[in-house]
Amino acid sequence: MTQTENTAPELSVPSLKSGAHAVVSAADPLEKSRIAYATAQHWFSKGLGLHRAALDPDMPDRPGRPEKPDLLPPRDMPKRAIGGKAGKIALLHSLAHIELNAVDLTWDMIGRFCRVPMPRSFFDDWVQVGLEEAKHFSMLAKHLNSLDHAYGDLPAHDGLWEAAQSTGHDLLARLAIIPLVLEARGLDITPPMIAKANANGDHGTARILETIYRDEKRHVAFGAKWFRFMCDRHRLKPEPKFHELVRKHFRGPLKPPFNDRARSEAGLTPGFYRPLIKLTG
Repeated sequence: MTQTENTAPELSVPSLKSGAHAVVSAADPLEKSRIAYATAQHWFSKGLGLHRAALDPDMPDRPGRPEKPDLLPPRDMPKRAIGGKAGKIALLHSLAHIELNAVDLTWDMIGRFCRVPMPRSFFDDWVQVGLEEAKHFSMLAKHLNSLDHAYGDLPAHDGLWEAAQSTGHDLLARLAIIPLVLEARGLDITPPMIAKANANGDHGTARILETIYRDEKRHVAFGAKWFRFMCDRHRLKPEPKFHELVRKHFRGPLKPPFNDRARSEAGLTPGFYRPLIKLTG
């Protein structure tokens, strides 16, 4: 099925938490994105409260997923094609899968931690992030369609959701791992991809990556802002606490090169991540 740009449908949920549950539970990626758009629209128009205990379902243990792509352990993923149309399609498919997971990870955080006493602006920020992640997926899926392919045509790895399972009990840990590790990595790797796409004359892909890069910088900034807010609330030193949480919850390596300038502009200064380089050893 061709993925198209989203238009917000009618929404019938009693709260932001229920909307978040509906996003994460939806199996069809297009429907997932549409629900995200609708929930964000109703939230920003003040049409939803945070939660309603008697009506809100618990957040699911796993997100809804379509029958395709086949989800494999990272070690079982086939080697990705490099170069040419096949390489371009493989890259776009991989990015679309990452962005679909980002939709679920963001909305899961919103729904799972809606009872944590936080300013409304916290939820404003993350609903905006959830909206933008849905936009990113839609852009990539539409671009795949223009190449006579679709999300689901290639296998994808099933490791990203582990971050949600590992940090489902701790908002501070979720902020450390999702925006400040996973999204921050996007600040490192996306500029070279943009440069390569432009060098190859693939300006359509480059424009999509430029949008994702711009938005990701803001997402990291939100993460840094609210991580520091919570550390201040609990009288914790942000950098040592970040190091503790990453060592506990993040299984992969933190490795250079880092885009120090973009990270610092987003509020993620080198003292957060450079002491963790030894995780690669």
